[in-house]
Order: sequence, then C-alpha cells, then structure tokens
Amino acid sequence: QVQLVESGGGWVQPGGSLRLSCVTSGFSFSSYSMGWFRQAPGKERLFVGVIRTTDGAALYDDSVRGRFTISRDNAKNTVYLQMSSLRPDDTAIYYCAATSRGLHNYYTYEYDYWGQGTQVTVSS
Repeated sequence: QVQLVESGGGWVQPGGSLRLSCVTSGFSFSSYSMGWFRQAPGKERLFVGVIRTTDGAALYDDSVRGRFTISRDNAKNTVYLQMSSLRPDDTAIYYCAATSRGLHNYYTYEYDYWGQGTQVTVSS
C-alpha cells in the first residue's frame, strides 16, 4: 500500500522558518522524483518544487526559489521541504507527491501518488 505522510506544518510568523517532512512507503522511492505542491484556500494546487531522488537535482517555482530548499534521505524514504523567510502568501496546505516521469514535472496530473497535506499558516 502506497503511503505519503506529511508532517511539520503549523503556524509561524512572517520571516520565520518551518521544515516539512514527507515519509513514504509502498513504492520504490529512489525510482521516483518527489514534488511539493501547495493549495491556498479557494485556489488551485500549485507546484512548489521537485527533487530527483537519484542525484538530488531540484527545481523550484520562482515564488519560492532562494527561500525554500528540498532535500531527501533515500535511506529513510523521506523528502523534506525547508522553508525560510516565510511570507503570509505562503499560507496553504502543502502536499508531497511522487512521479515516475522524471524531474521536469510541474502539474498535478503528472504525479502518481499524493499525501494528505499539512497546513502551513504564516501570520503575525
């Protein structure tokens, strides 16, 4: 059974940091690229970034580049999203997802498996 379980969300003040984790099981982690998406209230689910688990190569959306970093631990089948310099417009539910299609995948339909999401709220 495939599982992706996000954790680490919560409330943080603007300028603060959070690290999200996504623990996976039930599929060959090192054969997939792992993405992060986010969905704000009333908005569509949008690409944040993706990492290729074989070599750690990563891509980011312009809105988070330089502030967010994706990493992975293949031994733990886990992917992380380190978020810093958080802004109120980063408030959303954050989802991790797995794709077998490689690194350059930016749309939800390109991903095979999804977690349930974790809420991140940035406000003062």
